[in-house]
Amino acid sequence: MKVLICDPTDPKAIEAMRSAGIDIDVRDDISADDLLIAISNYEGIVVRGRTKVRQSLIDAAINLKAIVRGGVGLDNIDVEYAKSKGITVMNTPAASSISVAELSISYMFALARRIPQATASMKAGLWEKKKFKGTEIYGKVLGIIGIGRIGREVAKRAVALGMKVIAYDPWVKEAENAEMVSLDDLLGRSDYITLHLPLTEETRHLIDRDAFGKMKDGIRIIDCARGGILDEDALYDAIAGGKVAGAGLDVYTEEPSKGNKLFELDQVIGSPHVGAATKEAQARVGAEVAEKMIAFSRENC
Repeated sequence: MKVLICDPTDPKAIEAMRSAGIDIDVRDDISADDLLIAISNYEGIVVRGRTKVRQSLIDAAINLKAIVRGGVGLDNIDVEYAKSKGITVMNTPAASSISVAELSISYMFALARRIPQATASMKAGLWEKKKFKGTEIYGKVLGIIGIGRIGREVAKRAVALGMKVIAYDPWVKEAENAEMVSLDDLLGRSDYITLHLPLTEETRHLIDRDAFGKMKDGIRIIDCARGGILDEDALYDAIAGGKVAGAGLDVYTEEPSKGNKLFELDQVIGSPHVGAATKEAQARVGAEVAEKMIAFSRENC
């Protein structure tokens, strides 16, 4: 089986696939145009979030049998179209759960104590002690929207911190460490809201102007899931109007996010989609990618 590595992948995973007899080409910075030309030579590809596998690429992939996406989401792949062409699509949903959950918890602390803003103040040579009075997260209500693998890891850690955890997920009836509630109930009760669900037509702009209107004044919101779930214009207005006390964002409607007006607001802190960017997560992702590609190769080639 001949496989193209389209995005950066752990070297140990690449070596494992080669040791299993898979013919591997590594072109982890390949452009979309070059990939369109090269794709017909491969039976398998490994992608992360950078490479887009859309219908035009799938049509050109005349020998493609398997796509492995290193990561949770599949929104960069036209999954149903690929399946209609007989291509198997796999991902690694569990590998980065802890890393994303820890980032979400980190954002809660950073928002509660305004750590990035205080650091910027200190670097500017200031000593604004009174300005940075914070709040405790102990005893606060955390609303988790989407209680899958990552949401459950967040809940486990939040309970250990003494938070009351409530969750909304239309596909889940009960979850350890969380009280399942309706979306409106969650919006109205939460002191913090964190998002852990995929971007679909149903979830796009799930958190819009109407949703912000149902929240407590002083709500803090975190999105380490997918850009587009939060209506960024509505979030800007909710912060400017005093409804939202702070937002921690790792994902954006447009990525790379450059010149985003949200970052004109002191209440917004962010990172460039680094939720899964830890050494441990990358190693687990790579190992799971290799495991799935090796198993597919043995069963189908």
